[in-house]
Formats: sequence, structure tokens, C-alpha cells
Amino acid sequence: MAKRKLQIPLSAILRRTQPNPPSPALAFASRIPHASTPFAPLTETSRNLLTYSSQLSWKSVLFRNHFASTTLNLRCWNCVVAAETAPFLFCHSCRSVQPVDQSIDYFHIFGLDIEYDIEAGSLEGKYKEWQKKLHPDLVHSKSQREKDYAAEQSARVIDAYRTLNNPLSRAIYMLKLKGLDVDEEQTISEPELLGEIMEIREAVEEAADSQALTEIQIQIQEKLKHWAKSFSNAIRHQDFEEAKISIQRMTYYDRVNKEIVKRL
Repeated sequence: MAKRKLQIPLSAILRRTQPNPPSPALAFASRIPHASTPFAPLTETSRNLLTYSSQLSWKSVLFRNHFASTTLNLRCWNCVVAAETAPFLFCHSCRSVQPVDQSIDYFHIFGLDIEYDIEAGSLEGKYKEWQKKLHPDLVHSKSQREKDYAAEQSARVIDAYRTLNNPLSRAIYMLKLKGLDVDEEQTISEPELLGEIMEIREAVEEAADSQALTEIQIQIQEKLKHWAKSFSNAIRHQDFEEAKISIQRMTYYDRVNKEIVKRL
């Protein structure tokens, strides 16, 4: 049976994205009256915005201080020296790998705040640094206990790196940290999105060569970036329902992207 030809160009299909509504923060900020002079008194709205910003900064500082103080109460299982840094995965005194502490989340393993937007390259250096200390091959002559610790710590750091390095898995992990589970297999009943995905998959199947597939992939990646930004905005404003919607759409486009990778 001959395959149905696309009636609409793929580029037009991929542009079917509703314009983003203005972010609540920007909309809020736009309502702040501009001072006519450098010494004009702050309005109540301006003071509220500054207070909100300060609270966010202090929450981050307080959480960091609490995390550090908790870690500094730990001691090395081998030499009993108190931890000097957080997170405590490796003893700098006797160079022993420490047991896995499940209370340490993936972000803190890499010295990051729990925020969705991560600067490019912020994971790679720390990942290599941890593997130079935790890799099982480095403790082959040590006790079985430490070998087990190294295998567990190294595996956890690898999983942390892979999770945070991917925008979709990072988004899912952030919701899990907040006690919210995401059903990645949940079916979306939105006809327009499902129709778009079907047409994109047909275009992938009908692609004549790798160049055509690459062009489709570039457009799919733009879709992923769009919904990643949508998630970032939603999680920043604690809009968890919108965050879940963004993840569901990222999941669909991510699947198509993986199909393209297999064909390239």
C-alpha cells in the first residue's frame, strides 16, 4: 500500500505552537511603576517584589547551610575523621570511598542548587572529578567493604550525571524531589498534538536520506527546547500541573527524536 503523502509541509506542522503567555514574573514586574527620580519612594508593589526576591535568595542560603551542617556531622567509616566538605562521598584524610547517603540528591552531588536551568558544562568537570575518586578500579586492592561502596557510589554518580544532563529526565527528577510522580506512559488525548506526532513520524519514514532526517531532527529539538522553557517557567512559579503538561509533551517529542537517532 502506498504511503500517504503529507498534505502540509513538515516545517508548517512543527510551527504549530501556541505563543507562550507572558511569564507571571514578567507580567508582575511590568506593573511596577517606574520611579520618576532616583530617590522616588518605592510603591507597595515594588516592595513586595523585592521582598519576594530576597526570600528566594535566603531560602537557597538557608538550605545550603542546613545541608552543610548536616554533612559536617558525618565521620569517615575508616579513619573516623569528620567530614570537611559536602557532599561527603570521599574522605580526603584517608582517601576512602564512603557509603551511599540517599539523603544527598543528584544536584548536590554536583554542587548545584536545585534549579532546572543548568549552565552548559557544569556537570562534565565534576563528573570526571568524582570518577577519579570513586571508580571501582581504583580500590581493587582494598577491602571488599570499600569495593562495594565504590561500586555503589560510582553507579549513583553515573545515574545522577545522566539524569541531570538530559532536560526531560532532569524535569521528571525535579518533580520527584517534590514528591510528585510523573506517568511517562500516560496517553495524551489532545487530537492536534497526536495528529502532529503522527505526521512527523510519517515524514521520518519517508525521509530520503540522512540530511532529510537531520533537518527534521533540528526542528524536533526546537520543540524540545520550547517545552523545556515552559517547564522551567512552570516549576519556578510552582505551577506543577503546567510542569506535568510540559513533561508529557517533551516525552512525545523525545521519542520521535530517538527514532530519528536510530535511523541516522
